[in-house]
Amino acid sequence: MSEPGLELYRKLYLIRRAEEAILRYYPEDDMKTPMHMSMGQEAAPAAVCQALGEDAEILCSYRSHAPFLARTGDLDLFFAEMYGKVTGTADGKSGSMHLACPGKGHLCSTAIVGSGLPVAVGAAFANKRLGRSTITCVFFGDGAMDEGAFWESLNAASLFKVPLLFILEDNGLAVHTAKNSRHGYGRIEDVVKAFDCGFYQGSGDDAEALLATVGKAAQDIRAHGHPAFLRVECYRYLEHVGINEDFDAGYRPRSDYDSWLARDAVKLQREKLLARGQGERAQAIETEIDQAVEAAIERAKAASLPDPSRLTHGVFSCAE
Repeated sequence: MSEPGLELYRKLYLIRRAEEAILRYYPEDDMKTPMHMSMGQEAAPAAVCQALGEDAEILCSYRSHAPFLARTGDLDLFFAEMYGKVTGTADGKSGSMHLACPGKGHLCSTAIVGSGLPVAVGAAFANKRLGRSTITCVFFGDGAMDEGAFWESLNAASLFKVPLLFILEDNGLAVHTAKNSRHGYGRIEDVVKAFDCGFYQGSGDDAEALLATVGKAAQDIRAHGHPAFLRVECYRYLEHVGINEDFDAGYRPRSDYDSWLARDAVKLQREKLLARGQGERAQAIETEIDQAVEAAIERAKAASLPDPSRLTHGVFSCAE
């Protein structure tokens, strides 16, 4: 039987090492896609996908690396798409911001802020109508709460009582703008609780605690037949888009980064495993993933670029 703490660490470490590889190889300029990195925000996707298992459906924003890898674990699809190769998730056409693998439960990633929310409501509504036990999960940042689609989706999900878990990855920013410059209301929990929707919250520094919280939210959805909302306070380590730091931009202090890094979710989960005498098993996971990441990158580099004729494949309409 697998140990939840180890499996959770596997997801966390896989995401972190895959993104660290991007940091190493991106300067070679063979990956042409913009990168919205997930570093510092791995805990919520890892916990959600671990808690809900193989039956869960997920949708996410353009910050898609962590949700995609947590749900699918597929390094070959991931890196092939980063390199724009035909073996990627969309023949190399989607890049970092539009990852998807419906066959493995990752329905889509959407680059327009807030646009995945109504799609998630529709997917959850379909599952309800079809009598499925599936819980649909949608990841979004706090900037998406400034969009009308957020309020419409929260209202519709509550009204129709769909099995949907809203996951707010709250890093406090919409690109560079803090929430106190954007929100004309108080605490989001007070807003959500005004709807027929369960509310839960946790912190992105403790993946195991989040795992338990997600379990409670899922139980709530199934027991009461309404959606649930999970707010996860977190912190992105790097710039909004790109592979660099941006503390010289002046919109956030490095001291915040130092504070979050000291309680980094990947590091803390490893420390928990060591305290339980599972250091050797953790090391085996790390070795396995380190090798798998490098092998996937080599395969991606060796794969073919898509033929130009594939450009219009999957497009609803294309003028001659």
